[in-house]
Amino acid sequence: MAGHSKWNNIKGRKGAQDAKRGKVFQKISREIYMAAKSGGPDPSSNPALRLVLDKARTANMPNDNIQRAIKKATTAGEGENYDEIVYEGYGPAGVAVLVHTLTDNKNRTSTNVRVAFNKNGGSLGETGSVAYMFDRKGYIAIVREGLDVDEDTMLMSVLEAGGEELEASEEVYEIYTEASDFADVRDALEKEGYTLAQAELTMVPQVITELTPEQEETLQTIVDVLEDDDDVSDVYTSANI
Repeated sequence: MAGHSKWNNIKGRKGAQDAKRGKVFQKISREIYMAAKSGGPDPSSNPALRLVLDKARTANMPNDNIQRAIKKATTAGEGENYDEIVYEGYGPAGVAVLVHTLTDNKNRTSTNVRVAFNKNGGSLGETGSVAYMFDRKGYIAIVREGLDVDEDTMLMSVLEAGGEELEASEEVYEIYTEASDFADVRDALEKEGYTLAQAELTMVPQVITELTPEQEETLQTIVDVLEDDDDVSDVYTSANI
């Protein structure tokens, strides 16, 4: 993961997400609904729901919205049905782009994703064309401001918790785990008293694609258009933007 600072990406997009907070909540509500519908409303026995609730808290989603989505999922009746579909494509300089969607209309979503690529300097690829360039990892960020813990101490905490890698900057400790170990590492660090600024399962590129400023702008446009789509849950790229 060296050279890939996910925290910089998170900070860069926070303002944009704040500006469209209602849409972010709507997307997370879908994920909560699906997780609760398939695994039940109790996060202690439903790991998928626990992960989405972590995501909701990070986004400062009101508890009323969260409970509404859970109640909707557990109310008798057929309710809504969503499909999880992953699209793969390319941006400028061949940068890999993964698009995770949750949709109740596959044709609409497929068309919108294709247009987002084609009209903004990218191209949609076949299934499997770029997915192999990413690894599924757990990601945890701990902000260093006000934290009296040096890098050696943090590394010991991470290793004892079962973490795989620690990347330290002046601003933040970034921790990566195997996907299967993520929940255990997260819980162990919280039990030790650390406040987690971010905790999620994510897709980490194996190799970072270097872009010119113009190419970065083109890729950012593709990502912005995709993220603005109601059906798109997450967008991952092999570049630092």
